[in-house]
Amino acid sequence: MKIGVARETKPGERRIALVPGDVAALVRDGHDVCVAAGAGAGTGHADDDYRRAGARIVDADRVFECGLVVKVKELQPAEIARVAAGHAVFGFHHLAGHPERARSVVASGITAIAWEAVRDAQGGFPLLAPMSVIAGRMALDVAIDAQGRAPADVLVLGAGHAGNAAADAARAAGARVTQLRRATAIPAAIERAALTADLVVGAAFTAGERAPKLLPRALVARMKRGAMIVDIAIEEGGVAETSRATSHDVPTYVEEGVLHYAVPNMPSAMPREATAAISAAVTPFVRAIAAKGLARALAEDAGLRAGVLAFAGRCLHEAIAAEAGLAFESEGERLLAGSWPMGELEWDESFDYKAERTRSEARRRQ
Repeated sequence: MKIGVARETKPGERRIALVPGDVAALVRDGHDVCVAAGAGAGTGHADDDYRRAGARIVDADRVFECGLVVKVKELQPAEIARVAAGHAVFGFHHLAGHPERARSVVASGITAIAWEAVRDAQGGFPLLAPMSVIAGRMALDVAIDAQGRAPADVLVLGAGHAGNAAADAARAAGARVTQLRRATAIPAAIERAALTADLVVGAAFTAGERAPKLLPRALVARMKRGAMIVDIAIEEGGVAETSRATSHDVPTYVEEGVLHYAVPNMPSAMPREATAAISAAVTPFVRAIAAKGLARALAEDAGLRAGVLAFAGRCLHEAIAAEAGLAFESEGERLLAGSWPMGELEWDESFDYKAERTRSEARRRQ
């Protein structure tokens, strides 16, 4: 299989999806791996490191000609136009909360397999978890750097990997920590804890859905002056009504007297550690897809199927479809489990994906 490893173009993004050692494993498996020139520069992995691993170094645009594209961050508008219909992009897609991006990805006819939605046998998120842990640990350091002191009272909204990592780091630093799970995050409990908190960490997450707005603007306005919100959930819109995405260049702003940090790609601040963790988690899935072909890999792995948000001009996630005003493909599970419109072929250059989308929509209207 021809596999492309993209160079990230999102501002401030320095990670790469695969380290040279894992690229070497794919090459040993017999696959043609194309790495975009300069893609590993942000992590200290030079083009020559990838050449020695057996990869071909190509122009960034050539990567998107590969049948399977592996990248860290969501497709940027210019990148969506470069991926051929029917090819697959395996990476973070973050379509929830971004209806325009969802419409563009679906219309392109690509297969979008989202790391944030792939599940393991226990129902966990094996590709999201490593980045969530790093982001959770970073939340306290970000607050200390911004506020110039360690927070004494910390509220953590969420009890997944990011929330638990943030709570553990805060406790280790001696803070009083209130951690509210989804079931206990009722407005009265959030209000009590938020009004005394020096730091609120937003880490609530539901795959494929917008983050719940647990901190209304009116509550933020009543928080302590000088308090801070680190909104890890900003990729899905954030938990605070006052949150808006920032960048590593300008990571914070003040709203309603409260300091906000809402950088979507937090772990990029630790690019080498984050890349190593991503590559270790992702490589087994990439090897399986490459060895079996995408159709068989999806048919045999329900957890991987759970990550498919778009296929052949169809949206396979109900909440994303509703938010973006797209038709929802209710037969997505059956489709990916074996009833592919192109049979068992991986990517059929002669198959008209957009015509298939038109036919599918016509069938739904009947």
